[in-house]
Amino acid sequence: MKRIFPFVSASVMQPVLRCSLALVFFLHAAVRIANHTIPQFAGFLENAGLPFGKAIVIAISVFEIAGAVLLAMGVWVRLISAGLFVLLLIGIILIHWANGWFVGEHGVGGIEYSFVLMVGLMVVAAGARETTNRR
Repeated sequence: MKRIFPFVSASVMQPVLRCSLALVFFLHAAVRIANHTIPQFAGFLENAGLPFGKAIVIAISVFEIAGAVLLAMGVWVRLISAGLFVLLLIGIILIHWANGWFVGEHGVGGIEYSFVLMVGLMVVAAGARETTNRR
């Protein structure tokens, strides 16, 4: 039997993608907390015209951490994926859109990374029925 890349089936890769995305969101919030950048992010949001910047950033961080844990566990995959998708979309609108498409090399802080995460979340949500418990 000839084996070709990626050497595993989509059903095997579905939980790998789900857990990988969970890790990205978990670390994104954990680093924000560990590096004490909540006030900086809150100030950015308040300068953008949003009230209660610190409360918003704390809520985002809690959702990213709790959502990542639930996503990794395979619990409420579609709901968590949708919430994280919306969070990324809002981030694109408020932060990244003005910086263009590229994140690095050809630009700084663009939307390409968020776009790839959003597509990954859609793939995970689409495959949720086959790979997770129905919760």
